[in-house]
Amino acid sequence: MKAIIAKRPGGAEVLEPAEVETPAITCPDQVLIRLRAVGVNPIDFKMRQALDRFPVTLPAILGCDGAGVVEAVGAKVGRFAVGDPVYFCQPGFNGRQGTYAEYAVVDQALVAHKPARLDFVQAAAVPLVLLTAWESLYDRVQLQNGMKVLVQAGAGGVGHMAVQLAKLAGAEVATTVSTEEKERFVRGLGADLAIRYRDRDVVEAVRAWTDEAGVDVAFDTVGEAVFSQCCACCRVYGELVTILLPPPDVDWSDARVRNLKIALEMMLTPVLLELPEWQKHQGEVLASAADLLDRGKLKVEVARTFALEEAAAAQAYLETRSPMGKVVLTLD
Repeated sequence: MKAIIAKRPGGAEVLEPAEVETPAITCPDQVLIRLRAVGVNPIDFKMRQALDRFPVTLPAILGCDGAGVVEAVGAKVGRFAVGDPVYFCQPGFNGRQGTYAEYAVVDQALVAHKPARLDFVQAAAVPLVLLTAWESLYDRVQLQNGMKVLVQAGAGGVGHMAVQLAKLAGAEVATTVSTEEKERFVRGLGADLAIRYRDRDVVEAVRAWTDEAGVDVAFDTVGEAVFSQCCACCRVYGELVTILLPPPDVDWSDARVRNLKIALEMMLTPVLLELPEWQKHQGEVLASAADLLDRGKLKVEVARTFALEEAAAAQAYLETRSPMGKVVLTLD
């Protein structure tokens, strides 16, 4: 089969097309999927840059998101049949294969039926960012009706899902954006306040929006200095969830004085640490999201598509720009 492989860590140039053996089902609870589209995420280029830090087998096939059609099922697979359109998120950890390829063998717990309303490209854009936002806002901090939430980078992959999930929970949402175009985009998703951070102090804008109290929940999707900014935006006894490690030189003063609850989110953990119950949870979340997408309660934005063979260009595009929504690789 055709695949994109990386034999060593480095820049986008280490990604190269190759012919590799088509994977086969080796466990009764696996599904073989012929991929039609593949999502591209920041974790992909982070892995490419430091392959030795991740439990991958070289040459590595990167990629976590996928959408396609079931080609074969293991003996214990009961929820899926050959021909079913599906979508999933599975990193190539611990002997697994990533999704930059024509086929992938996937643990059935991580798979859900593709939303009927979405084509394969749109479906492939959903899993990782949806799971990250869902786990952050619903599992880590239990978002509730009436809360005020700050979502950093609301036009990005994770951010645009987070804005919508927060609104579905009944929250009021403020979010940061860089341009007028992105401001229009997030307002279309339901954001109550769009803060153009290049033109306005984010902390001051949040304080004004909350009558100086601060938000109940701040969601950091950016990291570095934005983590400290989120601390300053939270109310006393508020909550902050981040998808990145807090910087080593972070000033914890605001967090300490405000008695903030800090939560960390990494949606790759269930596969990384081989946690079957949490893998099952992720498949169930994707099934719930499919229902929301089919009912028009959620939508996904695809910024740009590339052919599978253009994976290096796709990663470089995502790495050097801040597109609205997701980048997707397509397969014939």
